[in-house]
Amino acid sequence: MRTYDAAVIGGGLSGLTSAIYLAKAGLSIVLLEKSNQLGGRSVTVKKNGAMLNLGLHALYKGGAAEEVLTELGIPVKGATVPAKGGIVWNNKLFQLPGNPFAILTSNLLSASAKLEIVQFVTRLAKIDTRALPPISFREWAEKEIRDPMIRHLIYAVCRTNTFVPYPELLLAAPGIRRLQLVFKGNQVVYVDRGWGQLVESLRQEAIRAGVAILCGKHVSEIEHDGRVRKIRFHDGETLEIPYVLVAAGPGETFKLVKNAEHTSLKEWRDRAKPIYAACLDVALRKLPYSDDPKRHFTFFLDQPIFISTPSVISDASEDGSAIIHVCKDIGFGSDNPKDDESHLERALDFIQPGWQKELVARQFLPKITVAHDFDSMDRIGKRYGPSVPEVHGLYVSGDWTGRCEVLVDAVFASAKRASEEILREYNNMGGRAYRGSGRVV
Repeated sequence: MRTYDAAVIGGGLSGLTSAIYLAKAGLSIVLLEKSNQLGGRSVTVKKNGAMLNLGLHALYKGGAAEEVLTELGIPVKGATVPAKGGIVWNNKLFQLPGNPFAILTSNLLSASAKLEIVQFVTRLAKIDTRALPPISFREWAEKEIRDPMIRHLIYAVCRTNTFVPYPELLLAAPGIRRLQLVFKGNQVVYVDRGWGQLVESLRQEAIRAGVAILCGKHVSEIEHDGRVRKIRFHDGETLEIPYVLVAAGPGETFKLVKNAEHTSLKEWRDRAKPIYAACLDVALRKLPYSDDPKRHFTFFLDQPIFISTPSVISDASEDGSAIIHVCKDIGFGSDNPKDDESHLERALDFIQPGWQKELVARQFLPKITVAHDFDSMDRIGKRYGPSVPEVHGLYVSGDWTGRCEVLVDAVFASAKRASEEILREYNNMGGRAYRGSGRVV
């Protein structure tokens, strides 16, 4: 087998992106994925002809994901979500006040609240999040917003767009940045045919760049003596390598690194606060209520639930099925998946009564990892990666290594940062860093 300058472990969005950056810079790269397909949490499942993501997925214009994909020349085919949706409050469905006219005509808000939300959105656009003190999103919102109904709305929008149901733990800056993108309007993109198409585009670009992709290659250990020496596989093979980038969660990364308890990986793993969601995804022959814009996406103000129907605006499935994602933010976890599933079904009954008569396919994900960590009050002044200080040549990327980016923006931004740091080290050594043999043996 050929020799390599660096190995990327993990074939999800972050791993593929890192591999492309490194290969385009001239390094020989091998990407190692333990499963038989690429994509990780971004795979798209085909059921009865319908294309279903693993829960709700969306890409934000103006975010780090779009910036990186544009830089790499990766096309994103999809449609932007118009500011036409609904809000559920006290078992009543209202139109989302997504523009000035809707705000003025909304039955949800009082006259004083309508004036305040217009003023709030104007102030929001001018906030420099880099200059904010390290306070929680709740503390910021309580100071900035007087009307209780507007606070309910802002908390629901922030929760839906970060998946963090704890405003008292979430740092204000990432929450506000997400609000700024949302309130710009037409900033959310639903990708055509599911996120598997995006994964496929990254795979093709990686191959064009010269990345060697090995699926079904399960790493058991990263060996080091203060600098990376080799990768050991479950099948007994080894790969001598000078640089390794692990694009996985903190727990899995910790398990891979020999003597990880003596490195920063232990603190990063122990401090991480993974966020989960319960998701019900369905494909229908048709929508019972297809002509009501309030039902195309819906916030529940008094419940941690969001419903989205991407097929209304995008090419969401190859057979023309109507796709609906129903998501419940369960934060650090839930004790009763059956109750969560019933909760999601009741919400769908409310928005699209009669949906079960049109059912083509369904999948219930009781506890999907939305993010391995987030920018919380506990992380003030602390950053994870990209390098692991105690092991020269070892790097990490993924949503848990973000710098105030959220979700997929953190995934792409961290991949770029890790790649840049590897390239700086490689170039500082004049491309002559220790390589071992770089061979699989």
